[in-house]
Amino acid sequence: LALIVTNIIMDIKNFAQASDPFADKEDDKGSKIHVRVQQRNGRKCITTIQGLPDDLDLKKITRALKKTFQCNGTVNNDAELGEIIQLSGDQRTNVREFFVDQEICHDDQIVIHGG
Repeated sequence: LALIVTNIIMDIKNFAQASDPFADKEDDKGSKIHVRVQQRNGRKCITTIQGLPDDLDLKKITRALKKTFQCNGTVNNDAELGEIIQLSGDQRTNVREFFVDQEICHDDQIVIHGG
């Protein structure tokens, strides 16, 4: 009986020290690239890309995305979110393939929202 009680106490101690899976990790927060689509008027939509590292030249990346996907795009500065790339049309899957092919980031770093 004493052996069973000590095993339960040991399990409870281990459980109390377990990490919270829903807690935000500081290093994981900046490593994700978020690709979203926003509906405009009618059938028109724009794709927004945020979370790219600061050491990348976003203007050159935007120029390459525009040329590759034959769409319009711009880089916007937001006070809270930083620099955001906006592309016309739903380019979510194209952006993922482009970033992985050009080795800008890994496939597991890209989070696609919507749809």
